[in-house]
Amino acid sequence: MSGYSAKQVLDQLSKPGGHPVLRGDLALVGLPGLVYTPAIGLGLPAVAFGHGWLQPVERYRALLRHLASWGIVAAAPGTQRGPLMSSRLLAGNLRTTLDICTGVRLGDGGISVDAERLALAGHSMGGGAAVLAAADDERVRAVVTLAASETRPSALDAARRIGVPGLHLAAGEDRIAPPVGHAEAIAEAWQGPVQLRLLPKTSHLGFAEGRHWSELLLDGKGERAAQKLARALVTAFLLRVLTGEKKWDVLLENDVKGAGLLFQRAALARS
Repeated sequence: MSGYSAKQVLDQLSKPGGHPVLRGDLALVGLPGLVYTPAIGLGLPAVAFGHGWLQPVERYRALLRHLASWGIVAAAPGTQRGPLMSSRLLAGNLRTTLDICTGVRLGDGGISVDAERLALAGHSMGGGAAVLAAADDERVRAVVTLAASETRPSALDAARRIGVPGLHLAAGEDRIAPPVGHAEAIAEAWQGPVQLRLLPKTSHLGFAEGRHWSELLLDGKGERAAQKLARALVTAFLLRVLTGEKKWDVLLENDVKGAGLLFQRAALARS
């Protein structure tokens, strides 16, 4: 979209793409969770998404469906749902999810994933788990976090071992995982190309869709503005890094209202 502004690109990418979408159940191949795919396509990029603490994967359905509508297979394991959530085990489940995406023909056999086009993403502790998983998986080409939380073992330490591009969206009103000690610290420790954006009016749960009882324990609630920004930025980033699509670069290279560019090291181009 040469000649278009960042705002115009954001508006375009926040809307569904042109691919019809299929929904599947990861439990059919041995792991609880959801998978959304384009209706057809071979050699597609894929992302495995980690949920936040106490959050059901259903709270990310719109984001997963959105990515699939833009040609990206998006899967989310529904494990580690209890209060004693293990980020280490969820990281393992994310890697297993990538195994499933690359090792199983999806749909009726007309959908396949390119093992050279894999990414990890996650919200809250699921974001931290995505960082842990990426540090130990050479297949991963990109990482996205939404209001990332530091984890045990440390996502901050893991970030120092990651050389692939990373996009981190921090929530300015996050009182569960304040950016300064979580998303910002992870981004600053990142070894590869990295971008940190701050959504100043967003709470910790702003990226989670709908309502859930965990809002009684955690800070904030789902926010449509934050979800719109996340849909556009995550889509632009994954298409750029995994497929080399430069059409949306103006969005990745500039500030946008509600998601200012706080920190960047090197370009986010596909290596």
